Amino acid sequence: MTEEVWTIRRVLDWTRKHFEQKQVDDPRLTAELLLTHALNTSRVKLYVDLDRPLGKEELAHYRALIQRRSLGEPTQYIVGKREFYGRPFLVDRRVLIPRSETELLVEAVLRALPKDEPKRVLDLCTGSGCVALTVAAERPSASVWATDLSRDALDVAAANAGALGLEGRVTFFEGDLFAPLPRPATFDVVVSNPPYVKRDDLLGLQREVRAEPKLALDGGADGLDVLRRIAEQATAFLKPGGLLALEIGDEQGEAVRQLLTRHFSHGVTVEKDLARLDRLAFARN
Repeated sequence: MTEEVWTIRRVLDWTRKHFEQKQVDDPRLTAELLLTHALNTSRVKLYVDLDRPLGKEELAHYRALIQRRSLGEPTQYIVGKREFYGRPFLVDRRVLIPRSETELLVEAVLRALPKDEPKRVLDLCTGSGCVALTVAAERPSASVWATDLSRDALDVAAANAGALGLEGRVTFFEGDLFAPLPRPATFDVVVSNPPYVKRDDLLGLQREVRAEPKLALDGGADGLDVLRRIAEQATAFLKPGGLLALEIGDEQGEAVRQLLTRHFSHGVTVEKDLARLDRLAFARN
């Protein structure tokens, strides 16, 4: 990119080609998201102003974002947000980036929660708070609690609660899974998107994923360490008939089914995501 006239159209075309060479996912979309962030505008406005020349400061800012993305920093960390279930969530290196697959987990929880009943929900390993806060927003009558081992992650979750106008709707606890909860505490639903990547597989992940917190990814030698502990402990915190809803790895379906069957008497099922891969596991107390 030389010192000449760079319109929005031209700079997007150049960046798309650059990202294609760097094997960046969704090169055109990534180029647009970074430029909207650099210009503090919307993608619609980009297309309205395709022939507008960019100023030197705008170009310099955009170049810096391109460089960060080219080096493997996730787009969501660069722009500082990720949309989840129709809401913008603040994200940075302190938390896992919410995935579209996790929206399926939320949908399953919402189906189990009547809109106008005062049900109690617990979200384990809450991270950015995307699951807990979405449930709180969609089910105003529910009482939602959430835990995380990371103080940094809880700070992000609290910031999201404030940004979404949900401050006070979720009660956050710092600690390991069920440990920080006051006793006795029982719930109609316990939900979790826990770490489930096998430790030996971490280095083989995409570099963008490796930029996310290891604490939120590392599921131990077989990927089941945290899932195993949740299954072992959840029955004591679920009401009779209560639902345990988990996100799991795409090759963990049978192992998790057997794990849950050892601790739950009925309702053990594994469901696939839109790509037909194992993704969700359920059990009833």
